[in-house]
Amino acid sequence: MSPASSASSESDSSPVPAPADPQGTLPHGHAEGRAHFQAQLRELETHALGGLDLIVEQLDRVLEALHHQDVELAQMVIADDDRVDGRYLEVHQGILSLLALQAPVAGDLRLVAALLHTIKHIERMGDQCVNIAKMIPLSGHEPPVHEELLEALAKMGAFARSEVVQCKAAFAGRDVGLAEDLVRQDREINRLNRDIFRLAIEIGDDPDTREWAMHMTLVARALERIGDNAVDIGEQVAFVVTGLFREFSDSSRPYGAIPD
Repeated sequence: MSPASSASSESDSSPVPAPADPQGTLPHGHAEGRAHFQAQLRELETHALGGLDLIVEQLDRVLEALHHQDVELAQMVIADDDRVDGRYLEVHQGILSLLALQAPVAGDLRLVAALLHTIKHIERMGDQCVNIAKMIPLSGHEPPVHEELLEALAKMGAFARSEVVQCKAAFAGRDVGLAEDLVRQDREINRLNRDIFRLAIEIGDDPDTREWAMHMTLVARALERIGDNAVDIGEQVAFVVTGLFREFSDSSRPYGAIPD
């Protein structure tokens, strides 16, 4: 992503509209256009963040399916991924249509760029829910489950769900501190991911049990990726607020900026 190329510059011959007109010097129609643009952008943000509610629903169902090894419920999660994909397309096309009507100024441009990234991360979260659901039927209707491993997966799922809810709250509230706190939960997910891998290796010599355990390591990997995408959305919050691109895992090295 390189939104800096769309920001205003002294050498650019195309005029960039100002975000406000305190002196009343701009045409009335122009001011109305800016207000309409910003209203539509707010609607697109609400629609995009609503996609995270869809992810919470998908996570709740797939975690229940995982706990009960419920193949039918897992199939429902797979079928319902169309809603997440549809939300991605609606927001993506809405942003492109909006940009075709009016060029955003620097602050709006940051939000546009962040929303494009955010809705893509949401779509990827939906794909990871589907990946989990696809693992459940592979071991049959009565697999040789290992309770300790399932409990660790349930904890991972709870952290992942919490991160999804928190990244939405951080974006909606432009709360950088709340966004940065996602890293704390993500470390717990990463720790549990390692624990699950260890449990799978030590699970025993029964071929069916080992096969089930290998499937569960893929489930853990998908949950870990959902957490990573939540952190990525948190990083977009910091970008919208500060104009700086930075990874929370290395916050001492910000790079790039779009001025206010």
